[in-house]
Amino acid sequence: MSRHGMKGPHGGMRGGAKAKDFKGSLKKLVKYMSVYKVQMLFVAVFAVCGTVFNIVGPKILGKATTEIFNGLVSKVSGGSGMDFGKIGQILLITLGLYVVSALCSFIQGMIMTGISQKTTYRLRKDITEKVNRMPMDYFDTKPVGEVLSRVTNDVDTLGQSLNQSATQLITSVTTLIGVLVMMLSISPLMTVVALLILPISVGLISFVMKHSQKYFSGQQEYLGNVNGQVEEVYSGHNVIKAFNKEDDVIREFDRTNDKLYESAWKSQFFSGMMMPVMQFVGNLGYVGVAILGGFLAIKKTIEVGDIQSFIQYVRNFTQPIQQVAQVTNMLQLAAASSERVFEFLEEKEEDQTVEHPVSVEGLHGNVQFENVHFGYNPEKIIINDFSANVKEGQKIAIVGPTGAGKTTMIKLLMRFYDVNSGSIKIDGHDVRDFNRSELREMFGMVLQDTWLFHGTIMDNIRYGKLDATEEEVIQAAKAAHVHRFVQTLPGGYQMEINEEATNISQGQKQLLTIARAILADPKILILDEATSSVDTRTEVRIQKAMDNLMKGRTSFVIAHRLSTIRDADLILVMKDGDIIEQGTHTQLLAQNGFYAELYNSQFESTDQTCA
Repeated sequence: MSRHGMKGPHGGMRGGAKAKDFKGSLKKLVKYMSVYKVQMLFVAVFAVCGTVFNIVGPKILGKATTEIFNGLVSKVSGGSGMDFGKIGQILLITLGLYVVSALCSFIQGMIMTGISQKTTYRLRKDITEKVNRMPMDYFDTKPVGEVLSRVTNDVDTLGQSLNQSATQLITSVTTLIGVLVMMLSISPLMTVVALLILPISVGLISFVMKHSQKYFSGQQEYLGNVNGQVEEVYSGHNVIKAFNKEDDVIREFDRTNDKLYESAWKSQFFSGMMMPVMQFVGNLGYVGVAILGGFLAIKKTIEVGDIQSFIQYVRNFTQPIQQVAQVTNMLQLAAASSERVFEFLEEKEEDQTVEHPVSVEGLHGNVQFENVHFGYNPEKIIINDFSANVKEGQKIAIVGPTGAGKTTMIKLLMRFYDVNSGSIKIDGHDVRDFNRSELREMFGMVLQDTWLFHGTIMDNIRYGKLDATEEEVIQAAKAAHVHRFVQTLPGGYQMEINEEATNISQGQKQLLTIARAILADPKILILDEATSSVDTRTEVRIQKAMDNLMKGRTSFVIAHRLSTIRDADLILVMKDGDIIEQGTHTQLLAQNGFYAELYNSQFESTDQTCA
């Protein structure tokens, strides 16, 4: 189910940069994965077994080479020649070892894939649950894309890095130790010569890593910026076209894309250097081993087959060094991604429950605002000493210029934010004495910004009451004056609203959200510019439906069009966070104050437009 209205101008997928606390991030990740410690133990066992069986193979295969060499020498000397039975036995043993090694690697890969996928599944689940426990100010101050990036980019990167790096690290270390032991068992002197290439390899890898790390971090950062720009351009395509900003958008994208290109090609260039450099260093080692091995074979210190085995081990010795370097890069990505994910999971949460919650059962919808003070920033109070007494069943209109604090009061009422001082009470109970979810069950809300998800019209209306029957949904649609429109659509109530809800008009979207609120049948109704996106004729029909809906129900109506709230029981006029006037429409006009000025100015502008 996709959420519409979530992609704003600040959206984007910003990738992870270098971890600020590499060790700390990995510790948190290991702790988080501790529930899979038994599976991880099996991964380690199978990885080690697979690697050990693979390491033993070359030495046994070397014995077959020795048998072939000895047989040829014997044949030339007039002896019995090669013992094919013994050679065949050695080859079968070697084949068996490689088959067991492959089987162990397959099992550990399967287990590790399961662990990484379960970890990413849990992380996404925890993030989703975390979202519902976080305060609204987090989402008001963070771009939508920033949160989405943690659920998608960072969790995906973490899962992929985890799947590859964990087993790779185990096998690389095991291979490094095992190969060293096997090399020493063949010839300590040849091992010393082979190890001379190690400092060269480590130095070259360190050089490459030092220069590539910042480019990898930059690549992730600019990739996020590019994704963010693409999302913004796509979601705001109509606006860009309307203002002829295509060239500006392309120039901005090119700048960011150029930066991504610069960091990406440099990171990939340095990363790609590793293989040819390591191969060159490895080839130097092969030359040294071949020369020294031939000398020792002539001296009868080692067998001919041991030279072949040793060369294989030298090749296997350089590979895990390179793999460890690659694992380090993957661990850097995993640490950076996990740091961002756990940083989100450790964000401050708002209290969802209270110790002795007040029940919403039997409440009628009386609302009292008592000396409310509030500011999104405690140092900058925007609601100053707000007081009002609302009786059940009343229709309360909140009017005022943009930024007066109208919507803020609604957010406080629903506990999206808590007051700095003072209190908001429902039937004498402070809203902070309710469990948040139960408190919000009392409210039905219709906003100026509609939210419809990809699904049928029936399902979108039923979102207000998930157990509603089809008949109840249709009755709600009729009350919202949307039933006749739905009947004209192909499929009627079963018509699918597409992902961006572009196959119905803005006014029709608004009607559907109003039908959803009607179906929810709340104690308190909140309408925030609910009719702003419909034409005048539709607005009149909706107004009549709303009047019927609001009977016996406390209603808060935020409106800029003052003609829609003339019948309100109480009009609260706000300016700069204060109620400067309150009363009925007639009373406020008689006062000839700020409300009268707002009302008259609207009709003056209408008259001028008509003229």
